[in-house]
Amino acid sequence: MALFGKTTGGGIMDVIRCDEPNYLVWKWHPEGTVAGKNNKENSIRWGSPLRVKDGSVAVLVYTKGDGVCQDYIEGPFDDILDTGNLPVLTNIIGLAYAGGTPFQAEVYFINLAELIQLKFAVPYFDVFDPRFLDYGVPTAVRGTISFKITDYREFIRLHRLDTFTLDDFRNQVKDAVSRYVKAIVANAPEENNIPAVQLERKINVINDLVEAKIKPRMFEEFGVTVSSIDIAAIDIDKTSQGYKELKAVTKDLATANLQAQTEVGIKEMRDSQKLGILERAGRAFVDIKEGAYARHKQTQSQNFDAYQTEAQEHVGVAGAEGLGKMKAGGGGMNPGGMMAGMAVGGAIGQNIAGAMSGVMQKVESTKQSTPPPIPQEQYHVAINGKAEGPYTIDQISILIKEGKVDVNTLVWKKGMADWIKAGDDSVVANLLEQVAEQTPPPLPNL
Repeated sequence: MALFGKTTGGGIMDVIRCDEPNYLVWKWHPEGTVAGKNNKENSIRWGSPLRVKDGSVAVLVYTKGDGVCQDYIEGPFDDILDTGNLPVLTNIIGLAYAGGTPFQAEVYFINLAELIQLKFAVPYFDVFDPRFLDYGVPTAVRGTISFKITDYREFIRLHRLDTFTLDDFRNQVKDAVSRYVKAIVANAPEENNIPAVQLERKINVINDLVEAKIKPRMFEEFGVTVSSIDIAAIDIDKTSQGYKELKAVTKDLATANLQAQTEVGIKEMRDSQKLGILERAGRAFVDIKEGAYARHKQTQSQNFDAYQTEAQEHVGVAGAEGLGKMKAGGGGMNPGGMMAGMAVGGAIGQNIAGAMSGVMQKVESTKQSTPPPIPQEQYHVAINGKAEGPYTIDQISILIKEGKVDVNTLVWKKGMADWIKAGDDSVVANLLEQVAEQTPPPLPNL
């Protein structure tokens, strides 16, 4: 990399600069020469002009003792090489070449602004569903990776610039990306619960997985920052025997699952109907018992005075008879005892009547504090041209799941002037929305 046409004074000076329109790393050589086929590009003269564009960095690689050293000059820069910008080289050049003779060094320009795009392709490889490991599905992946150099010191540390070739670097990146993508796609069915036959429909999910795993690895291994990875296609060989057999097995499994879900739904509906019948029978029995008890208490309340008088009479008579039989002075009736017995009987009868009154008041108070059962709306439904029902809300929900009730089904409940569509009734419409959210979509024709 000579800066002058000659190594002594009077020669024509070569300006060290990079005019390449697109590059990642470019080794300088004098204009008009072929890279690698001249002896000027490996020796530069102290005091030569150097021009570095904005967004680029010039790296001077030279030998110092037994090692290789680098000096970096970031753009924009337009000056000559002297002790101000290359102080490390000053002593070497001064001692060996008296500050003028060309010295051994190479200049590389690294583009920090250039975004490199590389297409990659992973040829067909078998992907296995963890549930059916006997069937391998041939799968291929195509895409593009975009990256650039953001930390040139790390990039140079990982690569020997004196042996660097861009073609080799591109191939290394493509090989690494293909290897990572293949591993991620192969493990996607087990690690991310993606059926092997549906990989081509999950490009966005696979793309996110690839970006998350590849970006840090590319910086660690190659010193480049990946801006994006775009998977253009995931191709499945649908003519392969493995794909056909796995497709058939998964289809049978999906059918069995759907049938099982239907049977469970029917059983739940029947159980719900039985529970509804038992619940209505239980409520009817309770209503009968409560009605009889209420009528009995009402009768007691309406005839309370008669009960009170009757009780006083019985108790009074019993007391009078007991005391009246006592002989005064050893024999005969005792009028005083009879009067006392009647008084005692009357008092006891009043006490019993007071106790009964307290009990009745407690019964009435308890009855008033207990809330009646919550009423449930019941609907009549037009099914196959016939009015069926009435059905509770829970039973309507089951009919919706069975497909017997939809937004256009006619329904009627007490208080309505006429039949209306289920979708126009707020309660039934809400049930339709809830069932729709809980019902999985039909399985795709894989």
